[in-house]
Amino acid sequence: MSRKKKIKIFKILLMAVVLTLFIGITVYLFPVMKNLSTVEGQVAFKEKVDNSGMMGMLSLFGLQIAQIFLIIVPGEPIEILAGMCYGGLWGTVFIMVSAAIISITIYLLVRKFGRKFVYDFCDEKKVSKIENSKLFQNPKKIELIMLVLFLIPGTPKDLLVYVAGLLPIKPIKFILISTFARFPSVITSTLAGDRLAIGDWKMSIILYVAILILVAIVVLIINKFDKDKITKDAINSIK
Repeated sequence: MSRKKKIKIFKILLMAVVLTLFIGITVYLFPVMKNLSTVEGQVAFKEKVDNSGMMGMLSLFGLQIAQIFLIIVPGEPIEILAGMCYGGLWGTVFIMVSAAIISITIYLLVRKFGRKFVYDFCDEKKVSKIENSKLFQNPKKIELIMLVLFLIPGTPKDLLVYVAGLLPIKPIKFILISTFARFPSVITSTLAGDRLAIGDWKMSIILYVAILILVAIVVLIINKFDKDKITKDAINSIK
Protein backbone atom coordinates (compact mmCIF):
# COMPACT_ATOMS: atom_id res chain seq x y z
CA MET A 1 0.00 0.00 0.00
CA SER A 2 1.36 3.43 -0.97
CA ARG A 3 2.16 6.15 1.60
CA LYS A 4 -0.58 8.45 0.27
CA LYS A 5 -3.20 5.72 0.56
CA LYS A 6 -2.12 4.98 4.14
CA ILE A 7 -2.41 8.66 5.09
CA LYS A 8 -5.80 8.89 3.40
CA ILE A 9 -7.06 5.89 5.39
CA PHE A 10 -5.60 7.41 8.58
CA LYS A 11 -7.48 10.68 7.95
CA ILE A 12 -10.72 8.82 7.26
CA LEU A 13 -10.32 6.88 10.50
CA LEU A 14 -9.63 10.11 12.40
CA MET A 15 -12.73 11.71 10.92
CA ALA A 16 -14.73 8.64 11.91
CA VAL A 17 -13.35 9.00 15.45
CA VAL A 18 -14.39 12.67 15.54
CA LEU A 19 -17.92 11.91 14.36
CA THR A 20 -18.26 8.96 16.75
CA LEU A 21 -17.04 10.96 19.74
CA PHE A 22 -19.18 13.99 18.90
CA ILE A 23 -22.28 11.84 18.46
CA GLY A 24 -21.49 9.83 21.60
CA ILE A 25 -20.92 12.93 23.75
CA THR A 26 -24.04 14.60 22.35
CA VAL A 27 -26.21 11.55 23.05
CA TYR A 28 -24.73 11.27 26.55
CA LEU A 29 -25.13 14.95 27.50
CA PHE A 30 -28.15 16.12 25.48
CA PRO A 31 -30.83 14.84 27.90
CA VAL A 32 -29.49 17.23 30.58
CA MET A 33 -28.17 20.01 28.30
CA LYS A 34 -31.67 21.01 27.24
CA ASN A 35 -32.52 21.89 30.85
CA LEU A 36 -29.43 23.96 31.68
CA SER A 37 -31.57 27.04 32.38
CA THR A 38 -32.85 25.36 35.56
CA VAL A 39 -30.92 24.58 38.75
CA GLU A 40 -32.00 20.94 38.51
CA GLY A 41 -30.68 20.74 34.95
CA GLN A 42 -27.34 22.26 35.97
CA VAL A 43 -26.96 19.75 38.82
CA ALA A 44 -27.85 16.88 36.48
CA PHE A 45 -25.30 18.11 33.91
CA LYS A 46 -22.58 18.31 36.58
CA GLU A 47 -23.40 14.78 37.73
CA LYS A 48 -23.19 13.49 34.16
CA VAL A 49 -19.75 15.04 33.71
CA ASP A 50 -18.53 13.73 37.07
CA ASN A 51 -19.83 10.24 36.26
CA SER A 52 -17.94 10.21 32.95
CA GLY A 53 -14.67 10.41 34.94
CA MET A 54 -11.44 9.67 33.08
CA MET A 55 -13.34 8.38 30.04
CA GLY A 56 -14.84 11.82 29.54
CA MET A 57 -11.43 13.49 29.66
CA LEU A 58 -9.92 10.92 27.31
CA SER A 59 -12.80 11.43 24.86
CA LEU A 60 -12.21 15.19 24.90
CA PHE A 61 -8.47 14.67 24.46
CA GLY A 62 -9.15 12.30 21.56
CA LEU A 63 -11.29 14.95 19.90
CA GLN A 64 -8.50 17.48 20.24
CA ILE A 65 -5.91 15.10 18.77
CA ALA A 66 -8.15 14.44 15.78
CA GLN A 67 -8.95 18.14 15.42
CA ILE A 68 -5.29 19.20 15.28
CA PHE A 69 -4.25 16.37 12.96
CA LEU A 70 -7.16 16.95 10.56
CA ILE A 71 -6.74 20.77 10.68
CA ILE A 72 -10.06 21.34 8.86
CA VAL A 73 -12.02 20.63 12.06
CA PRO A 74 -12.44 23.88 14.08
CA GLY A 75 -11.15 23.86 17.65
CA GLU A 76 -13.70 26.26 19.17
CA PRO A 77 -16.51 23.69 19.70
CA ILE A 78 -14.11 21.45 21.63
CA GLU A 79 -12.94 24.41 23.74
CA ILE A 80 -16.54 25.41 24.49
CA LEU A 81 -17.33 21.82 25.46
CA ALA A 82 -14.28 21.78 27.78
CA GLY A 83 -15.57 24.96 29.42
CA MET A 84 -19.02 23.44 29.87
CA CYS A 85 -17.65 20.24 31.41
CA TYR A 86 -14.79 21.55 33.54
CA GLY A 87 -15.39 25.29 33.92
CA GLY A 88 -13.47 28.29 32.59
CA LEU A 89 -10.30 27.67 34.64
CA TRP A 90 -9.86 23.90 34.41
CA GLY A 91 -11.31 23.78 30.90
CA THR A 92 -8.62 26.24 29.81
CA VAL A 93 -5.89 24.28 31.63
CA PHE A 94 -7.09 21.05 30.01
CA ILE A 95 -7.12 22.52 26.48
CA MET A 96 -3.76 24.26 26.82
CA VAL A 97 -1.99 21.22 28.31
CA SER A 98 -3.53 18.97 25.63
CA ALA A 99 -2.54 21.40 22.87
CA ALA A 100 1.01 21.58 24.24
CA ILE A 101 1.38 17.79 24.27
CA ILE A 102 0.00 17.43 20.74
CA SER A 103 2.01 20.40 19.39
CA ILE A 104 5.28 19.05 20.83
CA THR A 105 4.55 15.63 19.29
CA ILE A 106 3.82 17.09 15.84
CA TYR A 107 6.83 19.43 15.99
CA LEU A 108 9.15 16.51 16.81
CA LEU A 109 7.61 14.36 14.06
CA VAL A 110 8.18 17.14 11.52
CA ARG A 111 11.80 17.53 12.65
CA LYS A 112 12.28 13.78 12.27
CA PHE A 113 10.43 13.11 8.99
CA GLY A 114 10.63 16.52 7.30
CA ARG A 115 8.44 18.01 4.59
CA LYS A 116 6.87 14.71 3.54
CA PHE A 117 5.16 14.44 6.92
CA VAL A 118 3.88 18.04 6.67
CA TYR A 119 2.59 17.54 3.13
CA ASP A 120 0.70 14.44 4.26
CA PHE A 121 -1.52 16.54 6.52
CA CYS A 122 -1.35 20.07 5.09
CA ASP A 123 -1.96 21.79 1.78
CA GLU A 124 1.39 21.69 -0.01
CA LYS A 125 0.87 25.09 -1.67
CA LYS A 126 0.14 26.81 1.64
CA VAL A 127 3.14 25.17 3.29
CA SER A 128 5.44 26.17 0.42
CA LYS A 129 4.13 29.74 0.48
CA ILE A 130 4.95 30.08 4.19
CA GLU A 131 8.25 28.22 4.01
CA ASN A 132 9.48 30.25 1.04
CA SER A 133 8.46 33.55 2.57
CA LYS A 134 11.50 35.68 3.49
CA LEU A 135 9.53 36.90 6.49
CA PHE A 136 9.14 33.43 8.00
CA GLN A 137 12.77 32.57 7.24
CA ASN A 138 14.07 35.55 9.21
CA PRO A 139 15.42 34.21 12.56
CA LYS A 140 15.17 37.69 14.11
CA LYS A 141 11.47 38.11 13.31
CA ILE A 142 10.04 34.59 13.37
CA GLU A 143 9.36 34.57 17.13
CA LEU A 144 7.38 37.84 16.99
CA ILE A 145 5.48 36.57 13.94
CA MET A 146 4.51 33.32 15.68
CA LEU A 147 3.51 35.17 18.85
CA VAL A 148 1.16 37.52 16.99
CA LEU A 149 -0.36 34.79 14.81
CA PHE A 150 -1.07 32.54 17.80
CA LEU A 151 -2.60 35.47 19.71
CA ILE A 152 -5.09 36.31 16.96
CA PRO A 153 -8.29 34.20 17.09
CA GLY A 154 -9.12 32.51 13.81
CA THR A 155 -5.59 32.11 12.45
CA PRO A 156 -4.67 28.54 11.31
CA LYS A 157 -2.72 27.63 14.45
CA ASP A 158 -2.68 23.92 13.65
CA LEU A 159 -1.08 24.63 10.26
CA LEU A 160 1.54 26.77 12.01
CA VAL A 161 2.33 23.86 14.37
CA TYR A 162 3.22 21.70 11.37
CA VAL A 163 5.16 24.39 9.51
CA ALA A 164 7.14 25.48 12.60
CA GLY A 165 9.29 22.37 12.33
CA LEU A 166 10.55 23.68 8.99
CA LEU A 167 11.26 27.22 10.18
CA PRO A 168 14.28 28.78 11.96
CA ILE A 169 12.73 28.91 15.42
CA LYS A 170 14.13 27.16 18.49
CA PRO A 171 11.97 24.26 19.76
CA ILE A 172 11.59 25.50 23.33
CA LYS A 173 10.61 29.01 22.21
CA PHE A 174 8.08 27.68 19.74
CA ILE A 175 6.51 25.38 22.34
CA LEU A 176 6.21 28.24 24.82
CA ILE A 177 4.72 30.58 22.22
CA SER A 178 2.32 28.02 20.72
CA THR A 179 1.11 27.06 24.20
CA PHE A 180 0.73 30.35 26.07
CA ALA A 181 -0.19 32.58 23.11
CA ARG A 182 -3.29 30.40 22.63
CA PHE A 183 -4.60 31.64 25.98
CA PRO A 184 -6.83 34.54 24.73
CA SER A 185 -8.44 32.33 22.09
CA VAL A 186 -8.91 29.37 24.46
CA ILE A 187 -10.18 31.34 27.48
CA THR A 188 -12.69 33.06 25.19
CA SER A 189 -14.29 29.73 24.30
CA THR A 190 -14.00 28.01 27.69
CA LEU A 191 -15.54 30.95 29.57
CA ALA A 192 -18.37 30.98 27.04
CA GLY A 193 -18.82 27.25 27.64
CA ASP A 194 -18.72 27.78 31.42
CA ARG A 195 -21.61 30.24 31.22
CA LEU A 196 -23.53 27.95 28.86
CA ALA A 197 -23.29 25.19 31.48
CA ILE A 198 -25.42 27.28 33.84
CA GLY A 199 -27.82 28.37 31.13
CA ASP A 200 -26.49 31.94 30.97
CA TRP A 201 -26.54 32.29 27.18
CA LYS A 202 -26.42 36.11 27.18
CA MET A 203 -23.36 36.36 29.43
CA SER A 204 -21.68 33.65 27.35
CA ILE A 205 -22.04 35.79 24.23
CA ILE A 206 -21.00 38.97 26.06
CA LEU A 207 -17.83 37.34 27.42
CA TYR A 208 -16.97 35.92 24.01
CA VAL A 209 -17.36 39.30 22.29
CA ALA A 210 -15.57 41.21 25.08
CA ILE A 211 -12.45 39.03 24.94
CA LEU A 212 -12.40 39.17 21.15
CA ILE A 213 -12.50 42.97 21.36
CA LEU A 214 -9.67 42.95 23.91
CA VAL A 215 -7.52 40.77 21.66
CA ALA A 216 -8.36 43.03 18.68
CA ILE A 217 -7.15 46.05 20.68
CA VAL A 218 -3.88 44.29 21.53
CA VAL A 219 -3.35 43.40 17.87
CA LEU A 220 -4.08 47.00 16.82
CA ILE A 221 -1.51 48.25 19.33
CA ILE A 222 1.06 45.78 17.96
CA ASN A 223 0.26 46.93 14.42
CA LYS A 224 0.66 50.57 15.40
CA PHE A 225 4.19 50.01 16.67
CA ASP A 226 4.99 47.54 13.90
CA LYS A 227 6.71 49.98 11.54
CA ASP A 228 7.91 47.21 9.25
CA LYS A 229 4.34 45.87 8.85
CA ILE A 230 5.48 42.41 9.94
CA THR A 231 2.05 41.43 11.27
CA LYS A 232 0.21 42.38 8.10
CA ASP A 233 2.71 40.56 5.88
CA ALA A 234 2.60 37.46 8.11
CA ILE A 235 -1.20 37.27 7.99
CA ASN A 236 -1.15 37.64 4.20
CA SER A 237 1.40 34.81 4.00
CA ILE A 238 -0.87 32.27 5.72
CA LYS A 239 -4.05 33.09 3.78
